[in-house]
Amino acid sequence: MLESDLSLWAGVSAVFVLAGVVKGVIGLGLPTLSMALLAVWMPPATAAALLIVPSLVTNLWQLRPWAGVPVLLHRLAGMQLGIGAGTLLGAWCFGAASAPGAMLALGLALSGYAAWGLLGRPLALPARHEAWLGPVAGALTGAITALTGVFVLPAVVYLQALGLSRDQLIQAMGLSFTSSTIALGIALAGQGGYSAPWAGASLAMLVPALAGMSLGQHLRQRLPLAVFRRCFFLGLALLGLYMAGREMLR
Repeated sequence: MLESDLSLWAGVSAVFVLAGVVKGVIGLGLPTLSMALLAVWMPPATAAALLIVPSLVTNLWQLRPWAGVPVLLHRLAGMQLGIGAGTLLGAWCFGAASAPGAMLALGLALSGYAAWGLLGRPLALPARHEAWLGPVAGALTGAITALTGVFVLPAVVYLQALGLSRDQLIQAMGLSFTSSTIALGIALAGQGGYSAPWAGASLAMLVPALAGMSLGQHLRQRLPLAVFRRCFFLGLALLGLYMAGREMLR
C-alpha cells in the first residue's frame, strides 16, 4: 500500500481532514471515524498504523491547558494503567487490530458507540467506586482497542459518569485517548505492524488531520452542536452496521 498511486493517498488524506473536522467540533471522533472509513478498503491493522501520529498529536493538543493535567492524571491514573495493560494483553491474545473477526468487531463497536451517543443518558458514578471501576473501564477499553483499533468504549461512558465540567471532560478524553494511542502504537510495533515507513506515512497524515481539526474548531462556533452530533452518530451507526453486516454475510 505504501507504493500505491496518489489517488489512494488523496482519499486517505481526505478521511483525516474529515475526521479532524469532527474532532475539532465535538472533541472526539478522529480515530473512530478514521478507522471506520479506512477499514472499508484496507485491513484494520493498516488503518490503525496510519492513525497513530495524528491521534497522538491531536489528543495532546486537546489536553491544554496543561496546568490542570496533573490533578486530572492523579484522579484517572488507575484508568490509564488499565488502558495500557488491557491493550497490551489484548494485543498478545488477539493481535493488534488484526485478529480474525476484527472487521465484524469494529462494525459492532462503532454501532454500539453510535447507539449510546444517540440514545444513552449520562450515568452518575459515586466517587467511592472510582478506585476499582476506573481500572476496569480502562482494561475493557484497552481490550477493545487491541481488537478493533477504536478506543472510545467504554472510556467515554465512564468519563461522562464522573460529573466533570465540560472543559475537564474534554481534557479527560484527551488524556485517555493519548494513553490508548501510545499503547496501541507499542502493540503494533511489537507485532511488526508499525515499521519506519508506516511511521512516516502516519506522520504525513498529521497535516490533513490538523487542518481538519483547525477547521472544526472554527465551525464549532457556528454550527448547532446538538445537530452535528446527531448527524455524526447516525452516520457512524449506518457505517458500523454496514461493516458488520458485510462480514456476517461472507
